[in-house]
Amino acid sequence: MNRSHLQHLALAALFAALTAVCSQIQIPLPYIPINLALFAVHLSGLLLGSKWAGLAQLVYLLLGLIGLPVFSGFGSGPAILFGRTGGYIIGYVLCALIDGHAYKKDLSYPMLFLHLILGTLVCYTFGTIWFMFLTKMSLALSLSYCVLPFLPGDAIKIALAIVLARRLQKPLTAMGL
Repeated sequence: MNRSHLQHLALAALFAALTAVCSQIQIPLPYIPINLALFAVHLSGLLLGSKWAGLAQLVYLLLGLIGLPVFSGFGSGPAILFGRTGGYIIGYVLCALIDGHAYKKDLSYPMLFLHLILGTLVCYTFGTIWFMFLTKMSLALSLSYCVLPFLPGDAIKIALAIVLARRLQKPLTAMGL
């Protein structure tokens, strides 16, 4: 293994941990809590690229699956991952893979914003379909519980991830990443 590979592995582990921490910063709601996990997902995609960001989110998912309390509200285990919020957790991996396509591309802020909206949309779509399947709620009701309350906060998370990623890219590039 070369140095760059080890650095990327370390950063993937760091972003798995960051996602776990951001999952705990939450506002509880009846069905799906608002938390900062998607911020960490977006940041991982922008700073690590698809491969490493996807790995970071997969590690986060697997840590929770085996029982480490990394999911929102210090939740863990198969009951959470395969429960009504599990589709969103799995959606983090998909979102990171999509967000990672913007890695090291000289895109304008509006283009980056649109790119991360696409990643969020895929996460929402997968998670909402999963939620609907498990709860038997209608699309309109599921969207009112699982998507609409999150849109303003997710727009802020996307904007912050873009600004922070732009600030961190230069030091990471100087490190050879």
